[in-house]
Amino acid sequence: MSEESPRASRAVVVGGGLAGMTAALRLADAGVGVTLLEGRPRLGGLAFSFRRGELSVDNGQHVYLRCCTGYRWFLDRIGGARLAPLQDRLDVPVLDVGRAAGPRLGRLRRTGLPVPLHLAAGLAGYPHLSLAEKAGVGRAALALGRLDPADPALDGIDFGTWLGRHGQSPRAIEALWDLVGVATLNATAANASMALAAMVFKTGLLSEPGAADIGWAAVPLGELHDTLARKALDSAGVRTELRTRVGSVSRTEDDCWAVETDSERIEADTVVLAVPQGETHGLLPEGALHDPDRLLDIGTAPILNVHVVYDRKVLRRPFFAALGSPVQWVFDRTESSGLQGAGQYLAVSQSAALDEIDLPVGELRRRYLPELERLLPAARGAGVRDFFVTRERTATFAPAPGVGRLRPGTRTRAPGLQLAGAWTATGWPATMEGAVRSGFSAADAALGALGRRHEHPLQEAA
Repeated sequence: MSEESPRASRAVVVGGGLAGMTAALRLADAGVGVTLLEGRPRLGGLAFSFRRGELSVDNGQHVYLRCCTGYRWFLDRIGGARLAPLQDRLDVPVLDVGRAAGPRLGRLRRTGLPVPLHLAAGLAGYPHLSLAEKAGVGRAALALGRLDPADPALDGIDFGTWLGRHGQSPRAIEALWDLVGVATLNATAANASMALAAMVFKTGLLSEPGAADIGWAAVPLGELHDTLARKALDSAGVRTELRTRVGSVSRTEDDCWAVETDSERIEADTVVLAVPQGETHGLLPEGALHDPDRLLDIGTAPILNVHVVYDRKVLRRPFFAALGSPVQWVFDRTESSGLQGAGQYLAVSQSAALDEIDLPVGELRRRYLPELERLLPAARGAGVRDFFVTRERTATFAPAPGVGRLRPGTRTRAPGLQLAGAWTATGWPATMEGAVRSGFSAADAALGALGRRHEHPLQEAA
């Protein structure tokens, strides 16, 4: 196929989350004329902010790791890397309040030694496991490092079963494997595909010493994923239309694509569908996938976030994880929210919250305020200036065993039609990293179909 003039190629990207914005930026950077359509009044998908009085509130606490090279590319591309800094070295405070002897604080830390020695000292000093459990964790980690996450057989078993076969006690699963896994997979070990778990732990803990160093936004997510991203899209020449619902995507008589919205018909040479799997199913032209109904078999998993504003400072650390408590992770969002005065704003992030996602706010208040007082003695007697909840009932795809065979690749049977989204076959769980990588794949496929030469932005994935 001969290479077309840069101005001759037109693309429509449906969906303004991280996957769609990444695809749009990559296509525009390659000289394609791009229209990005988003049904919401903002960009960012499910990683966004909103106003509540004086606060700028993230809908949920989103973090990334140093190994998330795709999301780091996105931050660089929109000029936001300095606003979402990484830890110098992995350091996770873990507070156990379930001990009969009283609360105890431990830390999961790394050193600068090579893999796997970088975690040895931290594991040895981790007080929440016995010596035998620590030795067992080391053996399991070495066994995990020998696995190939792309092996289809791993997708058919659950992580919990594998851990049990490798001598992991319920305590080791609670205090280490699920501590990390629930937050990254949005599922407990018993409900997570071994393939996805192997990918998370092998990449995050066993690829390079700094792979698991944690980063998070020091500003509202909307400043990154909406404001800065929109500026980057505008600068790249992308036409962005918000509050625009797509009704249909169809092939034209001259083998182009027609995207119908409520207000216009847009013709394009290539289309990227970067919307959730259910919405994608409704927009797919007949024959685009061999078995499109498999998209509807990809389940979803919820995330609950509890937000508490105290009248004084009750937490000295930027975040911590909890054991022996319903509370999973707690983050200090005071500075990023713009809270004025002497108070403190904490966000409690609860992944895999199927049993709590629909509980009334009053019941969640009765459950979580006493738990925060148990975890944070300074909260006892502190005034609660605000308490509210954000719920994402379909926050991620469910990483259940067998999900791998349901996740489609980016290319469809219809030439010029690509799929993107964290739910597609990225090899990653439903993370910001997976979303960005799916955008890379969709843009690469579209550019290849257009006959345009391009280079993948990530060297290791080229």
